[in-house]
Amino acid sequence: MTDILSIAAFFATEGEAAVVKPLGEGFINDTYTVFLKDRTTPDYILQRKNHIVFPDVPAMMDNINRVSRHIRAKVSDPLRETLTVIPTKDGKLYYKDSDGNFWAMCLFIKDSMSFDRADSPDRAYQGGLGLGTFHRQVADFDGSLTEIIKGFHNIRWRFKQWDASLERNAAGRVRELGNEISWIESRREKMLSFWKLYEDGTIPVRVTHGDTKISNFLFDSRSGRLLCAIDLDTMMSSTLLNDTGDALRSYTNTGAEDDPDLGKVSMSMDMFEAYMKGYLKEMKELLAPAELEYLAFSGIYITYEQVLRFLMDYIDGDTYYKIKSPDHNLVRTRAQYKLLTSMEEQLLEMERKISFF
Repeated sequence: MTDILSIAAFFATEGEAAVVKPLGEGFINDTYTVFLKDRTTPDYILQRKNHIVFPDVPAMMDNINRVSRHIRAKVSDPLRETLTVIPTKDGKLYYKDSDGNFWAMCLFIKDSMSFDRADSPDRAYQGGLGLGTFHRQVADFDGSLTEIIKGFHNIRWRFKQWDASLERNAAGRVRELGNEISWIESRREKMLSFWKLYEDGTIPVRVTHGDTKISNFLFDSRSGRLLCAIDLDTMMSSTLLNDTGDALRSYTNTGAEDDPDLGKVSMSMDMFEAYMKGYLKEMKELLAPAELEYLAFSGIYITYEQVLRFLMDYIDGDTYYKIKSPDHNLVRTRAQYKLLTSMEEQLLEMERKISFF
């Protein structure tokens, strides 16, 4: 068993690390709080980075460090309003142990809180404000970031995977999925047309967060004001519409991502409106015309991608997503498709509301 305390000792902390405690459920990374001697509150966050999900941890940490330093120059309280990467004692941004595991450390942001989910329009507004603030802070970042996950939200890349999956038919399920496959194929050209706008530069390349759920934003535990974005592992250069679309997919769904009761699944216009008000408060004046034009569509794009990915995994025999039943990925596919169609039906109203913000 790894001695976590000994791992913490490799980092340049301001004092000797005395206690480490697990933090959170650790779906991707294993996360710990680190306490210095005679401290009752944590001083640092230590993470074992999942180098299967993130095969180039050194590049990922370089992305995080460069963007965090860029934000630090813009904020009034840099120790609380952006992440502070703690290097190892020999100056590296990560430590690689004898088992090949990668570890990284950042400063613990004190007197902060986060929310597990956006369960009201007010929470949705706060989440939109969080992403909008992050995008505003990095809008003038000079330089590109390493692609941490190959083809992330790149629908052209996803279609290559999709076509190969259909040809393999690894689990022998293609024949039973005529309706579901038609959902993907009937929208293929529309999605590729959107992505081409990014490829030809009509939609600009930006710094993107990559995981925009509300739990990845910290707020001051006393005043409630926004502090900063966290969990920057999936940051890379892409279109910010990937971030807004991912947020809309999660924030506006009235049901669960894998809801078997499709009657519960739809897009909430109230949540959409609240989220967009928060986001555009920070970003409206900085968006390119094409970004503003496709802002509402971004939710459709990312939700469509998720329908494709769930269905592709079902066709492949459930090799990527963890499942709770043999048809779990098919249930997910159908629930996300119901959300997709609800978004499509409300697209014009979404665009109308954005025009008034």
